[in-house]
Amino acid sequence: MDVMETCNLPAPLPRPPNPSVPQSHAGAPSLWAALGLIAFYFLLQATGSLLIALAIGLATGLVHLQQGAGQAENELQRMMAQADMQAITVVLTVALAAALTLWLTRRRWPQLWSLSRPPGFGFALQARRLFLVPAVAVGLAAPLLGGLLTELLAHGHAVTQDIQQLGTRTALPLRIPLVLVVASLGPLVEELLFRGVLLSALLQRWRAGWAVAISSLLFALAHLPGLQYQWFALPDLTLLALALAWLRLRSGSIWPGVVAHGVNNLLAIVAWFVVINPAG
Repeated sequence: MDVMETCNLPAPLPRPPNPSVPQSHAGAPSLWAALGLIAFYFLLQATGSLLIALAIGLATGLVHLQQGAGQAENELQRMMAQADMQAITVVLTVALAAALTLWLTRRRWPQLWSLSRPPGFGFALQARRLFLVPAVAVGLAAPLLGGLLTELLAHGHAVTQDIQQLGTRTALPLRIPLVLVVASLGPLVEELLFRGVLLSALLQRWRAGWAVAISSLLFALAHLPGLQYQWFALPDLTLLALALAWLRLRSGSIWPGVVAHGVNNLLAIVAWFVVINPAG
């Protein structure tokens, strides 16, 4: 074969990319995008509850805007002082905030949604299903060990949580949807935010140890308002977050963390039905 024939040979086809190996980190969320998404979720819960309460008041006739802004505000406050109305508002607010956050994240980073390893978010069912067993173990052990640690640090102070106080004052039929939201939607969105988006963003900047530590501390700090800023609950929340991050990285999926988080929340609120009289 002469030189001219060799030059006319077609170029070899490029090797197809391996779908199991991330090709580039260019599409990974930035740290500011991750923090902004977390702030959006919690801000939506804070502002959405007021808007939903106002909508319920107007729809049911409990609030009348034509009576003046001052009187309408007083009626809204009286309505929101009722535990059952607070429970309804919490359920609707968390559902709305969760739906919008999931939709926004899926729309913003579609290529990372089902990617098992960071910078992916881990919505992969096929990745190491055996990790569901330690996930349940973590969910059962975390509130027990964490509760002992918190009591040790609290030195006799009562450890209160807004959602727990609300659950004990709510009628039994409304406690069921409240529990479902706290044990399912809440863990799903928080695992996506902290062990999905935020952890992936941090891993672009720091080693795994630092990324896990920072994301776990931010997870604990984000829950302080709901714990009435009781600092002695921070170690418990941080240890739980460390265990959830370990499940995320070792399993290659976000679902073991969601299961552990849900079991942890469920066990923590069993007292609503077992210890507290169902009538409130």
